[in-house]
Formats: sequence, structure tokens, C-alpha cells
Amino acid sequence: MQQDRENNPIKRMAELLRQGATLTDLSCPACASPLFRLKEGMLWCAKDEKKVVIVKEGEEPPKQNTTTQNNGAYDKLETVLMAKITDIQNKIETTQDIDELQKLTLALSELLNNVEKIKKMKA
Repeated sequence: MQQDRENNPIKRMAELLRQGATLTDLSCPACASPLFRLKEGMLWCAKDEKKVVIVKEGEEPPKQNTTTQNNGAYDKLETVLMAKITDIQNKIETTQDIDELQKLTLALSELLNNVEKIKKMKA
């Protein structure tokens, strides 16, 4: 079920709305999919799963400095998530309880999906 959501842009869009994102009247310059404004104010393409920066004619693109700061935050978050992945991996190796194993693998899957999203945002 999680994999279906990851492969279906419509389901990703619905998830963004559930998380409080706003559907905008803008479209992605790369794929023409509708853009969403996340709570943080960032424009996001759910189909491409990437941040979108709109630069109007005559304006300067945003400074790279902001991206560097965001990448630092993303790096820190990625490090924390990787530590959690290691913790769960250790628990999976030692558990004998099937229900616990199922919960751990679900959590591991979510963490790995989040790490992948962070890597896409940093790109």
C-alpha cells in the first residue's frame, strides 16, 4: 500500500493536502503538474517530488546561500534518520515476535522513504 502511494502522483497530491499543503494555480515547468505550497512556504511538485522555484522575468534567482543552509538542515535530518534506521535494523535482528517485526519493518520503510525524499530535496 505504501508503495502504491509512492508511485501514484494523485495519491501523493492527496497526502500533501492532508498534511496541510495548499494547491496553487501554478504548474510545474518540467511536467505541467499542479504545484503545492507547503506549510514552510516552499513550492512543491508532487509528480516530480521536487522543490520548484519560480523566477519572474527580470528577477534574480534566489541566492545559493539559502540552498546551502537548507542542505545543512537536510544533512542533519538525514543523519538523524540514518541513526534511527540503524537502531531499527538492530532491533529487527534480535526480535522473535512477528507483530513486533511487522511494526519495525513498516517503520523502517517509512524512514527509508523519508531519506529518499530528503535526497531529492537536496538535489
